[in-house]
Amino acid sequence: MARDQRKAPREDFNVLVDHRTYRLRPGTVQPALDLYEQHGFTAQVKHLGKPVVYMFTESGELNTLVHIWAYEDAADRTKRRAAMQADPAWKEYLKRNAEAGYLLEQTTKLMIPAKFAPIAR
Repeated sequence: MARDQRKAPREDFNVLVDHRTYRLRPGTVQPALDLYEQHGFTAQVKHLGKPVVYMFTESGELNTLVHIWAYEDAADRTKRRAAMQADPAWKEYLKRNAEAGYLLEQTTKLMIPAKFAPIAR
């Protein structure tokens, strides 16, 4: 196929990935998931869209949650996260989550997918 007949790269495959890992106190994964589902999920999805994944460990490093969000770029991430942080429903979830005391450690990595393994938005 001639070079000019190839499809141009799709812009929606160029994303910034926010990879978050949370280590929780033993025995608190299900209560943490329940709390998030009841009080955090709707507010978060309202601003960030659906997560690429939201998972918990079955084996290996137990008591771990991982969720991944995709953004157009750093500016999009900043804008969406600022709107979420200002949302009273999200603030209420953060308060309930802090009071529950499930979280031991959080790690956040901003990543870019390799061109041969794009993430569609």
